[in-house]
Amino acid sequence: MSGRVLITGASGFIGQRLTKALYAQGADIRCLLRNPAPLPSGATTSIGDLLKPDTLPAAMEGVDTAYYLVHSMAAGRAGFEERDRTAALNFTNAASAAGVRRVIYLGGLGETGGGLSEHLKSRLEVGEILRSASFATTFLRAAVIFGAGGASFEMIRSLVEHLPIMITPRWVSTKCQPIAVNDVIRYLTGCLHEERTAGSTFDIGGPEIMTYREMMERFAVIEGRKLFIIPVPVLTPKLSAYWVWLISPIKPSISMPLIEGLANEVICREDRIRELLPFRLTPYDEAVRIALAEDNIMPKSRI
Repeated sequence: MSGRVLITGASGFIGQRLTKALYAQGADIRCLLRNPAPLPSGATTSIGDLLKPDTLPAAMEGVDTAYYLVHSMAAGRAGFEERDRTAALNFTNAASAAGVRRVIYLGGLGETGGGLSEHLKSRLEVGEILRSASFATTFLRAAVIFGAGGASFEMIRSLVEHLPIMITPRWVSTKCQPIAVNDVIRYLTGCLHEERTAGSTFDIGGPEIMTYREMMERFAVIEGRKLFIIPVPVLTPKLSAYWVWLISPIKPSISMPLIEGLANEVICREDRIRELLPFRLTPYDEAVRIALAEDNIMPKSRI
């Protein structure tokens, strides 16, 4: 087992699951939180904010490996790129000063080439900031992460359940490679124990490539619903985000950059991590059923 592990964003969609998984493995965990939140008994909490550099040295003390799982979309659309940049720089400075040896960063696919959304550009910039530091950064570029409580699950579920006849923009034909959230957690925990992942960038995705239309259609079949999708050439991301907000718990500050990013294909271009961390990947239909089952026992909240 590695030394002390710091988890930033420990109260988020990925952070909560990762904290539970590492705690179950016996890791020495410290969670960086802006506000107190329930954690597994025995996990240490450090109250701090990546936008407030003076709160970070105490959190970094004695840390061997840190997970970077934060983003600034929930705080509002305006200026989120600058907040992401500032947070990454503050984290990098504090981690370097504390002698942190490794950082594991969960970013997104679709982060190369032209025509990137502002959100994907910001995620790529954060990765570049982390990789330029003195510590070894493992950069996991994830496709669409699918699981109960996540924005992608909430959006697709709300569309399928509330709009049996759906007029959609062209992004429904964009190809993606959705990955179950539990598989993402397996990769994140696996990288901690597999030193050969240090300092490298990996694409991670599920076992199937499909369009967003296929994702919604297969979701509807699993729920026993009929769904008719009519793509149209003009439907702006802003308008799409607001009608998603009307029928789902996803705030426009999150849904708008998410929808803008749907124009970019998110498909793994390499699978080197499968040689280092081999395990059975969860098929999409199985991931849907798991998410639906988990959602039925999770407290409901607006994302």
